[in-house]
Amino acid sequence: MTVTTVNPVLRVAPAAPAEAAAHFRAALAFHADVSDVAAALAADGDPGFVVLDCRSTESWDQGHVPGAVHLPTALIPGQAARLLDREVPVVTYCWGPGCNGATRAALALAELGYRVKELLGGFEYWAREGFEFETWRGRMRRAPDPLTAPVDGDCGC
Repeated sequence: MTVTTVNPVLRVAPAAPAEAAAHFRAALAFHADVSDVAAALAADGDPGFVVLDCRSTESWDQGHVPGAVHLPTALIPGQAARLLDREVPVVTYCWGPGCNGATRAALALAELGYRVKELLGGFEYWAREGFEFETWRGRMRRAPDPLTAPVDGDCGC
């Protein structure tokens, strides 16, 4: 008798290619990458979306994406219409991948009729990838973390 052990990766078989394509297409409809957002914001002209920081004022003061709108999640139902145009897609972010605040903010906005994506990695990865951010002291930038971004050049993805 031969005993075949299936490794943990293949214990559940990969999805069929068409199912996988639908899944990954849907994921891209709901999420935006830090590098893609930074590139769109750095290009000349209107990027076609607004970035929304859904954290507290204390967190905002600690550092935020330049040009972002500050609207804590709890205030979205009462203030979104005053600060955001329903015709312009919104990219939400919170602290980082260990926080689902951006997900809650995206849900609140979607329920109000906004088109929305969540920024993968949040403010943590924005700063770790070396993009400029604003604090109450002014603009700052950290060296790229080689575990999250290439130190020289493009990641190629």
